[in-house]
Amino acid sequence: MKFKWFSIFKKSPPPEEACLQKLQRKIGYNFTNLQLLKEALTHKSYIKSNNCPNLDSNERLEFLGDSILGLVICEFLYKKFPDKSEGDLTKLKAGLVNEATLSHIGRNLGLGEFLYLSPDEEKSGGRERPSLVADGYEALIGAVYLDGGLEAVNRLIGSQILTRFRELTDDKQNFNYKGELLEYLQALGWGMPEYQVEEVVGPDHQKRFTISALAKGEKLGVGEGASKKEAEQKAAKMALEKLLEHRNP
Repeated sequence: MKFKWFSIFKKSPPPEEACLQKLQRKIGYNFTNLQLLKEALTHKSYIKSNNCPNLDSNERLEFLGDSILGLVICEFLYKKFPDKSEGDLTKLKAGLVNEATLSHIGRNLGLGEFLYLSPDEEKSGGRERPSLVADGYEALIGAVYLDGGLEAVNRLIGSQILTRFRELTDDKQNFNYKGELLEYLQALGWGMPEYQVEEVVGPDHQKRFTISALAKGEKLGVGEGASKKEAEQKAAKMALEKLLEHRNP
């Protein structure tokens, strides 16, 4: 009896192919044109360090993905909030389409580990840098759009960004701004935030706390509340808004 060993022991895919398969499983989408996925993951530093002038970086796909993302989010908000003004819709969009949200989603996907970077970029912490991960996620959206169309993008965004939207809007009272600020600062390499009591006023049964949130010695936000926890959450929220405004002019 002859054994067909090839039917028992399947050949493992090459390392690069295995990585791309892993990422496709994570995002729930399989590319027809795998080259688009590779391009979405290719940072310009990789091209320079490997002397590959004929290879495209992900910048063009990032440009496309940014526009596609904006379209999908705007349509979603327009339909979900028929009574909100243009100004209110713009604020909601800004809360979703920003570096913090996109890098958060990218980190949850482990996107940084799949990026093609130069050795110097990798050594400098590029795989964890929020701006780089966010750009890579936008490029990924652009690649999915070219490969599978708007329907595929809607599925991708629906499972990731719109889930994030519900976290940010449906449960504002319980949203953990302190945890979000901690995660964002650590991704920037700024370490842990500090919270400093600025003032406590009122009688014991009705105290009001004023607390500031600091990072690297800089005051980023101030919050006031009936408890330290409430004041810290408000300070963290203000700090996040300040960081996002500064990094997304």
